[in-house]
Amino acid sequence: MTSCLRGQKNSLPFITFAPIMGQKKLQRFAEVSTFRNVLQYPENMAGNWNGFFHNDHPIVLELACGKGEYAVGLGRMFPDTNFLGVDLKGNRIWVGAKKALQENLHNVGFLRTQIDRIATYFAPGEVSEIWLTFPDPQLRTSKARKRLTHPKFLRLYQQILKDGGIIHLKTDSPSLYRFTKWVIALYQLPLLQDSDNVYAQENPGQVLQIKTHYESLDIAQSNRVHYLQFRLPAAPLPDKDPELKALLLEEESDRRN
Repeated sequence: MTSCLRGQKNSLPFITFAPIMGQKKLQRFAEVSTFRNVLQYPENMAGNWNGFFHNDHPIVLELACGKGEYAVGLGRMFPDTNFLGVDLKGNRIWVGAKKALQENLHNVGFLRTQIDRIATYFAPGEVSEIWLTFPDPQLRTSKARKRLTHPKFLRLYQQILKDGGIIHLKTDSPSLYRFTKWVIALYQLPLLQDSDNVYAQENPGQVLQIKTHYESLDIAQSNRVHYLQFRLPAAPLPDKDPELKALLLEEESDRRN
């Protein structure tokens, strides 16, 4: 049989695999649109999330949530807090949303939209905390403004967070961890927790032991997970972005030399 297939350009696995994967994704897109715990590009939601969750409990976001492991995991731990996973990929949201429905987690929901539009969906002070769990580190210096801890995004978060709202970053990227520490220092943000190796701690706590799909992949191959927790003030961040850019360019120059 092997000799008969040798030389054929379109053997069976290559004929069937891509269509099956595409069909599965389309099925998820269709199904997620029927989930009561998922909103896709909704309108007029700012100030109205108590209607979606049917309560006035605090709201915590997981941005770029992927499959929503943190939204679901935190929802299990804290039934008196509402958790909302936000991502653009509907087929990924499907995973977390399906699990939340199966477990009757009424305090877990999902929002499909772009992160840079997040301020249009919430009223000022409507969000208590934001989790950034293994976001794309955007390693190229030219892509730094796409990092979810760049001041560009922090200013968006300020528009929806309550005064003193907390940001959590969990990442396996040393570069994103280091960059975020620069931002915290440069803009004088209150740093609440800092761990360069979460699982080396004697007791990292139940919350930090929630693992995402991307954490299990260890894409950065750093063999460690970093965690930062800091507060954002109500006042808009000052314009120190040129200083941050200079730090990035200096680091890039050092790498090249």
